[in-house]
This record gives sequence, structure tokens and C-alpha cells, in this order.
Amino acid sequence: MHPTIEKFTEVASKGDEAGMLTILADQVEFRPPTYFATWTGKEPVAAVLGHVGQVFEDFKYRRVMGEGKDWALEFQCKIGELDAVGVDLLTLDDEGKIINFEVVMRPYKSIGALKDAMMARVQTDARFLEFRNALS
Repeated sequence: MHPTIEKFTEVASKGDEAGMLTILADQVEFRPPTYFATWTGKEPVAAVLGHVGQVFEDFKYRRVMGEGKDWALEFQCKIGELDAVGVDLLTLDDEGKIINFEVVMRPYKSIGALKDAMMARVQTDARFLEFRNALS
């Protein structure tokens, strides 16, 4: 497994924002499952992923597939009482950092719970006032 992907599986499961900063490219683009928008830049993306790591419970990767620059990591978790499954689609740049990151999840009800939980967290994190412009 690529060292970045190995590190990603460790830090993502813990919501380790500082660890995430070490493996994201400066201009990483993140597409969340909760709405059709893109977060750009490693600081805002790491902050979002840090919060996600706190919302997800019993998080674990079930399968990791890929090679070279393109990877798919299948996961399962709980959001409150709801079960969810999803896939992290990652692309690495030439330096081995994550440059593109998209999450697809199901079921719909769990995605709604994730969106509600994330909105509550983000509204209490002052950094997101400045990150608001990171959405493109």
C-alpha cells in the first residue's frame, strides 16, 4: 500500500487534523457527500475532516483498493444511531500527497444526519468564517 494511503487510514479514523495536514497537497480539492460543492486548500479540508472524524463512530475501513495515484477506500461507520457505508476516492499528486478527495455514501438518511452534525460543529468553529471563501 502507498505510504500516504496507509497514513490516511490511520489519521482519518481518528479525526487527526494535524496528521491530515501532513498528507494533503496545498491545493487539495475535497467533495463531501452532503452537498455539491468543493472545499479547496489543505487547512480547510483538514479542518472539515477533523470534524468528520469526531462525528463518525465505530469507523473502520473494510477494503482498500488501488495503485499508483488512484485509490478507493471502502468504509463503514455510525452517525448517531444510523449505520452508513461509503467510499473515499483519492488521487495523489506527483509528490504522493492527496490532491483530490471525493466521498460517496449511503443511505440517504445517514447523509442527512452527517450534514446536520457537521453544520452544528462548523457553526461553533470560528475558523470556518474565514474558510467560507474556500468553497468554490
